Amino acid sequence: MDQLLIWGKRLDIPVIAGQRDGDPGAVAYDTVQAAIARKANLAFIDTAGRLHTRYNLMEELRKVHRVAGKSLPGAPHHVWLVMDATTGQNALQQAHAFKEAVNVTGIILAKLDSSARGGMAFAIQKELGIPILFAGLGESPEDLQPFNPDLFIQGILAGEAQ
Repeated sequence: MDQLLIWGKRLDIPVIAGQRDGDPGAVAYDTVQAAIARKANLAFIDTAGRLHTRYNLMEELRKVHRVAGKSLPGAPHHVWLVMDATTGQNALQQAHAFKEAVNVTGIILAKLDSSARGGMAFAIQKELGIPILFAGLGESPEDLQPFNPDLFIQGILAGEAQ
């Protein structure tokens, strides 16, 4: 939560935060309601820290998804999974579990600025049909770039990250 509040200030973006150890569903509801009241075009709900192997955390994720839909019909309109490019073989299992739980519609592949190749992107796309939307290439806001498959493949073939 602290990290989101700091980034919200840096980027001049309002952040709706609940009580520490509070109900994530309540925060999701408040976020959607605040976005509606402010006539915002977008609302992002961050559910970071979910482990696909932890039943209770995945149930909380499902609840957040349901609450968003009750708060605004049709919501959530997109569900993006942020994956660490260094994850490796476990990435496909993670993506599968999250897609099953909340119908993931896109992937953000983070940490492609490291030595990670992000080869699991091929398996996720082939097996699950989930598009890679963005690539994280560093720590600054400008380093989150639309995913460019051509540059990604060139980086793999050249032995470099994207």
